[in-house]
Amino acid sequence: QVQLVESGGGLVQPGGSLRLSCAASGLTLDYYCVGWFRQAPGKEREGVSFISSNDGSTYYADSVKGRFTISRDNAKNTVYLQMNSLKPEDTAVYYCAAEWGSIMVIAAEEYNYWGQGTQVTVSS
Repeated sequence: QVQLVESGGGLVQPGGSLRLSCAASGLTLDYYCVGWFRQAPGKEREGVSFISSNDGSTYYADSVKGRFTISRDNAKNTVYLQMNSLKPEDTAVYYCAAEWGSIMVIAAEEYNYWGQGTQVTVSS
């Protein structure tokens, strides 16, 4: 019954912006740490950004710091990733994931629930 559904991906030129959404059903994201991960062809999955359940604390990978912003809307049971100043190296499939608890976690193996992914392509 638990579902995480990502949306908002697409094709954008370098310097452009996209907003990704992670909509949850079957669980209430208020009680979960939520993370965004990405995986490009031939590369390992990497953590991009995370937000805690208790106080909304956030974490960003160095590669996206200052360009991406993670936020949550508990009324909509949705977490967002605003992506600005996009670069070709941001091209990847982006996944959201959720783990129950009040403490922020950034390791992929700690997450129990995953979405199907949404493609982001940054190209001229």
